[in-house]
Amino acid sequence: MSANRRPAATTDRSEIPVSPTPPEHTLPAHLTLDDTDSPSDVIDALFLGRFTNGEQPYSRSHSVDRVRKGRTLLPAGATVLREARADNRSTTLAEGEGWTALVSRWSHGADVTVTAVSGELAQKQLDEAVEGAEDEPEPQSDKVSMGFWYHSPMRGPRRTTRSITAGTWQEVRPNYTARVADAMDALMKITPAEISGRLLLLHGPPGTGKTSALRTLARSWRDWCQVDCVLDPEHLFNNIGYLMDIAIGADDSEAEQQRWRLLLLEDCDELIRGEAKHAAGQALSRLLNLTDGLLGQGRNVLVGVTTNEDLERLHPAVVRPGRCLARIEVGALSRPEAVGWLGAEEGVGRTGATLAELFALRKGSSPTSVPSQSEREGSGLYL
Repeated sequence: MSANRRPAATTDRSEIPVSPTPPEHTLPAHLTLDDTDSPSDVIDALFLGRFTNGEQPYSRSHSVDRVRKGRTLLPAGATVLREARADNRSTTLAEGEGWTALVSRWSHGADVTVTAVSGELAQKQLDEAVEGAEDEPEPQSDKVSMGFWYHSPMRGPRRTTRSITAGTWQEVRPNYTARVADAMDALMKITPAEISGRLLLLHGPPGTGKTSALRTLARSWRDWCQVDCVLDPEHLFNNIGYLMDIAIGADDSEAEQQRWRLLLLEDCDELIRGEAKHAAGQALSRLLNLTDGLLGQGRNVLVGVTTNEDLERLHPAVVRPGRCLARIEVGALSRPEAVGWLGAEEGVGRTGATLAELFALRKGSSPTSVPSQSEREGSGLYL
């Protein structure tokens, strides 16, 4: 049963008559109510009466996610028969000539159902009730809460949080080549039910916008995923206690276990390089164990890794099929894309430019100069 609808009154099926006569003569049911039923349950039962006995055999329904202020969701000329209110929920039963309406409201949304003597009348009254009732969604804040993990020599693993600025994907999308933007489109829209693979890999030259994409990803996923950045990834996989604390999370409550977490490890070139040394190889094994080994079992943990390495130099265990949720190479914009982004040709190289170079050109600096976060709100952290 939907969480947004109260349960209907209990029907005592033993009292429903059984007869070979046509269905419209056998459908009336006897309802038994007791002190566990609420007034809203009674209204639900009353509403079903005319539909059940065939007096109004046609039904049409519609859900409104956000009801515009001042809307009753009742057709014009409706006569209210019953109304029940409790906390932030209400149920209203109303009728008109040949039709009956039930409006169940909660918080910001509502369900509207109309029964009538004909399908056309039911649809007409429903359309009148909900036309223009959908309110505009509240604007989302450009601030995202992000966690930051680090290991303190005196106090051990520590986590702190801060709010960061992150643009929407539609705002950030022009910063990437068409191929990268298409790959990111699917990643930004992914839901927990669609997750297959626990490793997210972004690789490419410095200044191409890997970190900027991750900030926007944190905003796109904030309803279901907490994003944490590990500030010392080189220490994380060489310290079992540190790794275990991060794998378990800051809060081991049931609610937190059900919420997904994305751990961001930036600039992990040595860790996932194909010719990694023995120490780095041990760390890589622990990383992979966190994504799809015993350590990650029962934990809703994703690991996002950025690296400047070429794909050919990455360890084969990292890029094997089935391990990566996404593996995206983030490169510089082509010359036409860079000129379109900048709005001018001056300063753009023959082969294009990276995002860092374009921001520098926009600020009037040389292409090798990277503007600071303080110079432009929201333009930093794009390496």
